[in-house]
Amino acid sequence: MSELTDDERSGAPAHDPQPASHAVGAAHASAARAFSRKEQGSGPRREAQAGAKPGQVYGALDLGTNNCRLLLARPSRRGFRVVDAFSRIIRLGEGVSQSGQLSDAAMRRTIDALRVCATKLARNDVVRARCVATEACRIATNGRDFLRRVEGEVGLKLEVLDRETEASLAVSGCASLIDYRADYVLVFDIGGGSSELIWLDLSREGKDSLDAAGERRSGVKPKVGAWTSLPVGVVTLAERFGGHDVSAECFEDMVAYVSSLVRPFEALHGFRNRANGGNLHLLGTSGTVTTVAGIHLGLKRYDRARVDGCWLSIQEIQKVTYELLACSYQERVAEPCIGQERADLVLAGCAILEAILRMWPAERLRVADRGLREGILATLMSEDGVYRVGRRRRRQRSS
Repeated sequence: MSELTDDERSGAPAHDPQPASHAVGAAHASAARAFSRKEQGSGPRREAQAGAKPGQVYGALDLGTNNCRLLLARPSRRGFRVVDAFSRIIRLGEGVSQSGQLSDAAMRRTIDALRVCATKLARNDVVRARCVATEACRIATNGRDFLRRVEGEVGLKLEVLDRETEASLAVSGCASLIDYRADYVLVFDIGGGSSELIWLDLSREGKDSLDAAGERRSGVKPKVGAWTSLPVGVVTLAERFGGHDVSAECFEDMVAYVSSLVRPFEALHGFRNRANGGNLHLLGTSGTVTTVAGIHLGLKRYDRARVDGCWLSIQEIQKVTYELLACSYQERVAEPCIGQERADLVLAGCAILEAILRMWPAERLRVADRGLREGILATLMSEDGVYRVGRRRRRQRSS
């Protein structure tokens, strides 16, 4: 299981210890050039596998529609340990759903954030990293041009993930939080421009993956029953229906819209009937679910240690949702687990979550403050033979 710093929650109001500025532009450029000479990529490399050491630092950069997030970690006996992190809301996809293009202002904000990431990658002497972009760069007509600009100005080469790879890495990143005693698990990631839904069928293979203590055996991957990527996220939904002042009627319109996108996926695979009456749980990895969990727990400051891995009943989730719906915009801003940067997006996220809960009724949901970046790190370390989840636990049992 990975260990993250408290300020590194997906989609939270970001703690930004190093705001980009023109004054440090030269330092950023120098650091980016230094890192660009190092290993940067995704696939297994013979030279990386041969020279990788357990103490070396790996990196994962996720450039999303709403956030730019970086995670740097060293392999450890419990998976990996985070040594540095960065998160900033950049709203790269702002306006893309209407114009089809990334705006100049959004690209400038994003480049400023990426310069900070390049500095951190170079400063920590990262041996290998994978830098990815998701929905905003997938759908914007100038998305590829923007990434070429990033490579030229910042020195970071970002790959555009396809939706299937994004979903697979998200599952890998939060696999340790899956209850493998369940028959079915729905893993979902509510993003800024898209939302991934992954059904895991554990009804047969899942039971064979458990050890004597009811925990997943090392190296056993959950079976994906079906997956989809919905073309809707918190940014695009808020732009379509409004996020500043949201009435009960507007909220129901959002839920209905998302439900119309979910319905064909359910009609094709029929998980609602298969999971009905069975042992089912949901696993949410997104800023929406971590925000809801933080509010439910009454946190005065977001605390990842209390949120990541916690269980919420569906009634608890819906209580928070409808309390937020009754709040004014300024009241949402004042909520410490929301803040000004997300106050106009949180109800859009709640509407996507509510559509999921209505389509697939369950008793409980587990909250994951981990996902794509953790999946990238685990994959890179596994390829280099330095990722060893569960080794210490097995030794303790045998002694």
